Amino acid sequence: MALATLQRFVLVAFGALTVSCSGAPKEFDQSSAPSPVRVDHHVHLNSPAIEAYLPEYCRGVARFGPCDPALTTHRSTEDLLKEMDGAGVRRAILVSNGYLAVSSMVKPVRTDVAQTLRAANEWTVLQAQTHPDRFSAFIAVDPTRPDALEEIAHWRGRTGLAGVKLHLTASGSNLRDSGDVADLAQVFRAASEARLAILIHMRTQRMDYGAEDVRRFVTEVLPYAKGAPVQIAHAGGWGEVDAATLSSLGAFADLGEADPASISNVWFDLSGVLKPSTPPETREALAKLVRRIGPQHFLAGSDWPFTTDLADLFGPAYPQIPLSLEDVATIRRNIAPYAAH
Repeated sequence: MALATLQRFVLVAFGALTVSCSGAPKEFDQSSAPSPVRVDHHVHLNSPAIEAYLPEYCRGVARFGPCDPALTTHRSTEDLLKEMDGAGVRRAILVSNGYLAVSSMVKPVRTDVAQTLRAANEWTVLQAQTHPDRFSAFIAVDPTRPDALEEIAHWRGRTGLAGVKLHLTASGSNLRDSGDVADLAQVFRAASEARLAILIHMRTQRMDYGAEDVRRFVTEVLPYAKGAPVQIAHAGGWGEVDAATLSSLGAFADLGEADPASISNVWFDLSGVLKPSTPPETREALAKLVRRIGPQHFLAGSDWPFTTDLADLFGPAYPQIPLSLEDVATIRRNIAPYAAH
């Protein structure tokens, strides 16, 4: 992957485009407008601790390319609420960016990263406690760190907390490494025992990531969730749709068709998946996989602030995938149990 795009491993932009069932742009018929999107299942805000850390973070990962301005531009909770109000979005899953502080991508590693992670998680949960009708919070942990289980235990039972966010690209996790798989399984078990959902950016740093990784995840990690809800970020990719994204979704489709119970607790958020330049044939390939897995498993998400205006994004054509009106309406209406209020 080009150096200029590696930063988008962590948080990526989401573009909006109105498409017809053939994938071609068209004017949307307002008379057939589906139900509004009421829940955004994937948004971010930088805590003060992360904002203070970002200059060092951006220097540490400069070998991959510059930090995206959307990451380094200050945005407040009030900015996000204003966006949500303008789009008619009632609730959002607010994800801690604390994993940036402990990312293995950063060289050299600071000695106080655990404190920065904790501070980011505290601030994120506080936003949900302050706005309980608008946010459900997800703390961040790094499954490769020995303090991951301790961090989950610390937050057990806290109001405003709905789940745990894992970012396998940032942590350097490898789903083909038995040690990393075992660590990830233990984090899943700890989250389940704490009655927390799991939001996982599954795509790893491997350039050949795809079906093989998904098969190992479903067979060796997912059972440890013990039925706890699991949300796969960016539909299994790291933003936009490429061969690896389609390969991973294809594996989920194969496994789900062979044994529906194996992915019955899995949802896929559509944050960062499409951009205006995504070609029609790619949209159609994605649509086929959505139909195979079932639209009931897909969730609206923006990855804000790495997106256009939420009102534009969640307009009447969202999710900009060539699906039937019924399937589109299903995705727009879907609300994960950890996002309900």
